[in-house]
Amino acid sequence: MTLSLAKAESVIRDAQAHAAKLGIRVSIAVVDAGGNLVALQRMDGASPMTPAVAEGKALGAAMFQRDGGWLLSVANDRPAFYSAVSGMARRQMVPGLGSLPIKIDGVAAGAVGVSGGAPEQDLECAEAGVSSLK
Repeated sequence: MTLSLAKAESVIRDAQAHAAKLGIRVSIAVVDAGGNLVALQRMDGASPMTPAVAEGKALGAAMFQRDGGWLLSVANDRPAFYSAVSGMARRQMVPGLGSLPIKIDGVAAGAVGVSGGAPEQDLECAEAGVSSLK
């Protein structure tokens, strides 16, 4: 299943709207099932580092088809395994709350990563974005 630019923009729009409700400024990255960037936006005032972190979060969620919290537990519980697998991705994965896989019609299509708020806020924004596809 392909994750279109229009769907990626919908995820970003709803994630940004939720961030605005929370009063935070974030960056949101949406990647396809291969971890390739489809869309990335940084809200005005978001930290300059947040786009790279959001993309790294999305990459990890796409590669493992799991949320960033799961990836963080793997990084903490099995650091040698995480280090080896992270190197295989050939790009920097970022474990932690704020990323979710995206499924369309039950098929893995990509992932979203959010950075800029507290970890729980990033996750809320990611959830709001993914819910736009239902």
